[in-house]
Amino acid sequence: MVWCATGKVGVIGPYFFEENGITTTVNSARYIDMINNFLEPELWSRRINNQNVWFQQDGATTHTARVAMAVVRAMFPDHLISQCGDVPRPPRSPILSMCNFFLWGYLKSHVYEGKPQILEEMRGAIRKQIGMINKELLERVVANFRE
Repeated sequence: MVWCATGKVGVIGPYFFEENGITTTVNSARYIDMINNFLEPELWSRRINNQNVWFQQDGATTHTARVAMAVVRAMFPDHLISQCGDVPRPPRSPILSMCNFFLWGYLKSHVYEGKPQILEEMRGAIRKQIGMINKELLERVVANFRE
C-alpha cells in the first residue's frame, strides 16, 4: 500500500505502509502514524503552512474513523474535504483529486515500463517516477483539473 499527496507545490511521498519491510493493511492507527510521523514533518520541511492547505481524503473507514478524523481536523482546521469533513464529500462519488485525476494513472503507465519483478524494484520505480514529476507538470495538471 502506497500513499502520496499532490498539489501544485509538488508530490509528497511515496509513503509505503509496511512493518519490517513487509506490506501491511492500512488501519486507522497506521494512517494516523503516517499523518503524524510522515506528512506533518514533510509539510514542515517544505515550509508549507498546513493552515492554508486543503486536505482531501476518501470515505475509507480507515480515514473516517473518529481517532483519524480528530488528527486530520487538528492538522488542517476548517480545510478538510472528507465524508465527515468541513466540506463533505458525497458518499460513492468519484474522488476529484489530483491523485486520482493524474498521479495513479501516471505512475502505472511509467512504473510498469521497467517490468519490476520484486517489491523492492516496484518501490524503487515508484520513487524514481515521483522524483521525475516537476513543478511545471503539476502546474499543467492543476490547470487541466480546473477545466
